[in-house]
Amino acid sequence: MSVFLRATRLLSQISGVASAALILVGILVVCQMIFVRAVLGQSAIWQTEFVTFSLIAATFLGAPYILLTRGHVNVDLLPLALPPAARKPLAFVAAAIGLFFCALFFWNSVEWWFEAWDSGQRTSSMWRARLWIPYLSAPVGLGLLCLQYVAEILAVATDREHPFGLRPEDTL
Repeated sequence: MSVFLRATRLLSQISGVASAALILVGILVVCQMIFVRAVLGQSAIWQTEFVTFSLIAATFLGAPYILLTRGHVNVDLLPLALPPAARKPLAFVAAAIGLFFCALFFWNSVEWWFEAWDSGQRTSSMWRARLWIPYLSAPVGLGLLCLQYVAEILAVATDREHPFGLRPEDTL
């Protein structure tokens, strides 16, 4: 069990680093695009699409890391108001709902990605990028997010983590 939790944690951290790298590369490409247009007076063909795809990929790939670090927007009012014994069932319900929706979106994104890959879809711009490449970030990110939800459920179930990251003495 702890091997699964450590491996999932590592994968979520790697996806967080990949997400940050995509954002950094997107910033560098925007700077290059500005230089090419403003200083060299040339047109930019691929930069806008690349930045759009990299930011979307960063969002999907960064989601497991955000869940791991509890970096998402969170309202702790209900868990803080509940007695510590009631937090665990609430954590399971919340994580199960999140896992359900992520699994649903994961399944649909796999179909969406496969359709783009199988039919050889490309962007309509001059760049003509293969769409399966940027689309791959959706099933990869959502699949890792599902794994992170499972790891979160197991960590709370085995008392390796407190529900919602709140210690029993944390109350309103």
